Amino acid sequence: MEDLFIKSISVEENIDKANYLYQIPAVRHLMKEPLKFDRRVTFLIGENGTGKSTIMEALAISCGFNAEGGTKNFSFFTSNTHSDLHEHMITGKGKHFKDGFFLRAESFYNVASYIDELDKGGGGRPIIDSYGGVSLHLQSHGESFMALIANRFSGNGLYLLDEPEAAISPQRLMQLLVRIHDLEKDSQFIISTHSPILMSYPGARIYELDDEGIRAVEYRETEHYQITRDFIERPEMMYRYLFEEE
Repeated sequence: MEDLFIKSISVEENIDKANYLYQIPAVRHLMKEPLKFDRRVTFLIGENGTGKSTIMEALAISCGFNAEGGTKNFSFFTSNTHSDLHEHMITGKGKHFKDGFFLRAESFYNVASYIDELDKGGGGRPIIDSYGGVSLHLQSHGESFMALIANRFSGNGLYLLDEPEAAISPQRLMQLLVRIHDLEKDSQFIISTHSPILMSYPGARIYELDDEGIRAVEYRETEHYQITRDFIERPEMMYRYLFEEE
């Protein structure tokens, strides 16, 4: 699509083989060929450790976002643990985005704390007003996520979401699908997730990261969908398999 903000990502071939990043198949895949974005909503899926969050983090930093999350105006860190993959990432950029946010589930607490600290300084309109007017720390984890998505995401934006389902109930995940639909017409979402509810979004592109690298898959081909379906439809059979004594 011609009006996307991010059209592709790839990785330079100069990563030292001793670097742990070189051991990630998805990173080596990006060294050989770019990952192209051709939909307004793209999901990165795969098992733990396949590199989803590492790639999301590098993409966010390369786009000017803070490594721990937030907008392009956020500048803080509580622990310098991000990788140096962003230094090797080549981002194929399209048109300029007006709004944007990097939502990282594991460090969202730090984002909420940063907003509170900025507002303690006073002067001008409180930043928290853009997030619903109530401190994110005074809400449950899931409520704070939804307050961010409902109030701060204003459209014409690039939204990078790293495992947003971590704190959100199935019902709230459906609300997130509605919000994505509301913003999709002029925005771009790149989302890493384990949630079969999220990755069911109509027309989305799904890229699976595994030991072979990265490949495009259809929703019903994903292990997430198949395992969840089988478990819900036949839990007793799954229990017999899971709890079988050797």
